[in-house]
Amino acid sequence: MLKVTKKTAADKPASSPDWEDIIGRLKKWRRDLEDPSVSTVAERYNKDPWAVLVSTILSLRTKDEVTLKTSGALLAKAPDPEKLLTLTEEETAALAYPAGFYRTKAANLRKIAALLIEKYGGKVPADLDTLLELPGVGRKTANLVITEAFNKPGICVDIHVHRISNRTGWLQSAGPEETEMILRDILPGKFWKPINPLLVLYGQKLCRPVSPFCSRCVIKEHCGQRGIEKSR
Repeated sequence: MLKVTKKTAADKPASSPDWEDIIGRLKKWRRDLEDPSVSTVAERYNKDPWAVLVSTILSLRTKDEVTLKTSGALLAKAPDPEKLLTLTEEETAALAYPAGFYRTKAANLRKIAALLIEKYGGKVPADLDTLLELPGVGRKTANLVITEAFNKPGICVDIHVHRISNRTGWLQSAGPEETEMILRDILPGKFWKPINPLLVLYGQKLCRPVSPFCSRCVIKEHCGQRGIEKSR
């Protein structure tokens, strides 16, 4: 079980974040932007859990445009676990290319497909802990499947959500898993699902790892600019 470090008073923000204003500003900012790749796949495939799981695994360390391309190619040939196992590992890897670590992802998808058929009737389980038992599935992937495919409560924390949550001073954590656990305590439930696509896009477009666009920030009133040495 993940151990969350106890925070001292000095570690905590001076006041609780105004989540209504933060989320409202972010939603207004992203109004005309496309959804992140996994959200797009979820909509295209009517929230099919297998499609969401495949695209989430392919998305790890991969750009959105590549995720969309490879997800479409793989799902066209393997719309369910049974069809995936009719492909060879080389064929699966070729469809996953050029996603990052495509050979490893292809191998994991084949293992996952076999387990789903053997233990769950070919269906993706709608349970976080069960998903975490699948090869190559971490908390980010499991939470994304839970929220996007099953519309159940979950907080998906990737590098963008982790970085922005710490940079703003909403919390202080050592890694994404700890960030998730803290957000589960401080973030109202109605914002659990939207915080990921909002902060992913914000991290890609404005609040970048190096030299973020602070001059164009729409939530600057809610940001402590922790660790920023240079900005634009």
